[in-house]
Amino acid sequence: MTVTSYPELAGRTAVVTGAASGMGEATARLLAAGGARVALLARRADRLTELAEKITRDGGQALVVPVDVTDQAAVDAAAAQVRTAFGQVDLVVNAAGVMLPNPMADGRSDEWSRMIDTNLTGVLRVINAFRSDLVAAAAEGRTADLVNVSSIGAHLTFPNFAVYSATKAALTHLSAVLRGEFGPLDVRVTNIEPGLTETELGDHIDNAEISAMVDGMLAAIPPLTSEDIADLIGWTTSRRRGVNLRQAIILPTRQA
Repeated sequence: MTVTSYPELAGRTAVVTGAASGMGEATARLLAAGGARVALLARRADRLTELAEKITRDGGQALVVPVDVTDQAAVDAAAAQVRTAFGQVDLVVNAAGVMLPNPMADGRSDEWSRMIDTNLTGVLRVINAFRSDLVAAAAEGRTADLVNVSSIGAHLTFPNFAVYSATKAALTHLSAVLRGEFGPLDVRVTNIEPGLTETELGDHIDNAEISAMVDGMLAAIPPLTSEDIADLIGWTTSRRRGVNLRQAIILPTRQA
C-alpha cells in the first residue's frame, strides 16, 4: 500500500513504540516519508532492522532501538540512545500493545500482568522518558506531540476482553488527564481509538473459541488497515501547533 506523505512533518524527531509491526510500523513509515527522523522501538530487532532498511531505501532516516517497554532500565537506555543519535524528540507515538483475551474465570494472572505492564505502565515509562524533550521542544516554539493508541474497547464491552479493555480505558483516561498538564505547556496530547483493525494482535490469542469469534468479525466487517491508523496520526500531528485533536475514534464503516 502506498504510504501517505505529510511534508509538514519534515525536520521533526519522532519515537514510535511497537514499530516492529502493525500500526507502529505503518506510522513509522509514514512519519519517515514526511521527512521526520524516526526512532523505531520494539522488542524484535530483526523486524526493526528490515523496516529501517526500507525507510532508508525510500530516502528516510530511521534508528533501530530494540527495547521492551516493560523494562524500565531498557526504556531509559533507549531514550539515551535516541538523544545521542537524533537529539531532542518532539513527537512520541505509543503504539506498543498486547491483547490476550480470556474468560476472567480462567484466572490468567500472567496475562493480566503482561497487558497492564505493556498497555499502561509501558506507556507511562515511555512518556516519562521523553516528557522533558516534549516540554523543551514546545518551549522553543516547536510543535510537540504525544500520541497514545488506545482502542474502541475502552468504551465498548466484549466478553472475555475485560482486562484488555480495562487497560485501554485507563489509557484513554490518562490521555485526557494529561491534556490538563501538557496543554498549558503547548504539548499536544492525542488519544486514538481504533475499532476493528487487521494487525498481529489477534495472532496472540490462545483460546480457540475467542479466536474464531475474532476471525468471524474480520470476515463480516471489512477491517481498518494499519495504514488507516497511521494516516490519521500523520494528519493529526501535521496540523499547526495551536490545534490539538484531543480524541479520535476511527471505525470501519460497517462497525456499529
